[in-house]
Amino acid sequence: MKKKLIRITTVPLSLDKLLGKQLSFMNCYFEVIAVSSDGPYLKRVAEKLGVRFNLVEMTRTISPVQDLKSLWHFYRLCKKEKPQIVHSHTPKAGIVGMLGAKLAGVPVRMHTVAGLPLMEAKGIKRRMLDGVEKLTYRCATHVYPNSRGLYEFILQNNFTAKDKLEVIGNGSSNGIDTEYFSPTQIAEEQKVQLKKELGIHEKDFVFLFVGRLVGDKGINELINAFHSLKTAESNNKQYGTQRGYKLLLVGPLESHLDPLHPETLKKIEQHPHIIMTGFQQEVRPFLAISNCLVFPSYREGFPNVVLQAGAMELPSIVSDINGCNEIIVNGKNGLIIPSKNTKAVEEAMQKVMDDRELYRQLRENARPMIKSRYEQSVVWNALLEEYGRVAP
Repeated sequence: MKKKLIRITTVPLSLDKLLGKQLSFMNCYFEVIAVSSDGPYLKRVAEKLGVRFNLVEMTRTISPVQDLKSLWHFYRLCKKEKPQIVHSHTPKAGIVGMLGAKLAGVPVRMHTVAGLPLMEAKGIKRRMLDGVEKLTYRCATHVYPNSRGLYEFILQNNFTAKDKLEVIGNGSSNGIDTEYFSPTQIAEEQKVQLKKELGIHEKDFVFLFVGRLVGDKGINELINAFHSLKTAESNNKQYGTQRGYKLLLVGPLESHLDPLHPETLKKIEQHPHIIMTGFQQEVRPFLAISNCLVFPSYREGFPNVVLQAGAMELPSIVSDINGCNEIIVNGKNGLIIPSKNTKAVEEAMQKVMDDRELYRQLRENARPMIKSRYEQSVVWNALLEEYGRVAP
C-alpha cells in the first residue's frame, strides 16, 4: 500500500501552474491528495493530473475567522486520511497545513518557501507576518527555501534553526520542462497570426512581462521606464507612432491586493505600444513572439517565468533579488538591475534593444543555461529522494 502524501496550496492555480505534472509523477510512488480552495477549479486540476483532492476554503488575505475555519477543516482531514507526509506551499496554506498537521499528529510536515510577502511589509503588519512565518516553521519538521537567497534571509531573520533548512538541488519548486518550453513547440504560422492580432510589426523589439500586474512586481517602474524609451528612428520620449518596440503585459490586473498607481494605469491605457492581454492559460506563444523578458519584481522565491523565458531562448532583465539573481548570471543570459529603480530598468531595456551583439550573446546562452541547471526531471527526482529519506 502506498504512503499518503498531502500537497496543499492556498489556491488551485498554484497546484496547476507551479507544480502541475509533478503531482502526477509523485502519485506513482505515493497516494497523492491535492488540497486547496475553489472547489470547481481544484476538481479540474486534480482530474487532469490524476490525483485525489479535498476542498479546504482559504483566503490569501488576513481573515482570522476564515483562517480558523480552514485550520479546523484541514485538521479534520488529516485525522481522517492519516497521511505520512503533509507538504505545503504558499504562506496561508503553510500555516494552515503545518499547524493543522502538527495538531493531527502527522509525522512529517514539509513546507516549501517560494517568496515571502513580508519582505515588503512594515510596522505592525510586518511583525504579524513574521510571527505567522515563525509559527509555520516551528510546526514544520522540514523547511525548504527554493532559493539560496531565501535560505540566507530565513537564517538572518531567525525564523527557524539551520538544521530544519535545506535547498533541494539548485533551487526551484518544480524545475522546468524544457521540451514543453521550447521555441520549436510554437509554429511559425501561429507566431505570425498572434503578432497580427496584437498589432506587433515584424521588426518590432518586443519586451514581455508575465505575472500579476501589481505594485510589488515592479510594474510602476516598468511602465515609467518603457514610457521613456527611444528608438533609433526617434528621440521622442512622448507617445510616438513610429515602429520599433512594444511591451506585452501578460497577466491579471489585481487592483484589490496591491493596486498600481493611477498614473501607471493611465499610461498603460493611453500608450499605443503597450499591449495588455489579461491572464493567459498558455504563455508559450507570447514568449515565442517576444525578444526579452523584463521582470523588475521587488521580491520572489524562485520565479518560474524567468525559467520559462530562458527555456524559450529569451534573455531576461531582472531585479537583484532572491531567485532572479540565481537564475540569471549578469551579462551571460540576462541583465541584473537594482530593485525599485526606474532608471535602471530603462537603461537595461535600452541596452538590449540597441546593442545587437550583447543581445545575440544573451539570447544564445539563455536556453543552455536553464537546461543544464533546472531541467524538471532533475528537480522532481531530488524531491522524491528527499521524501524517501524523511518518510516514516
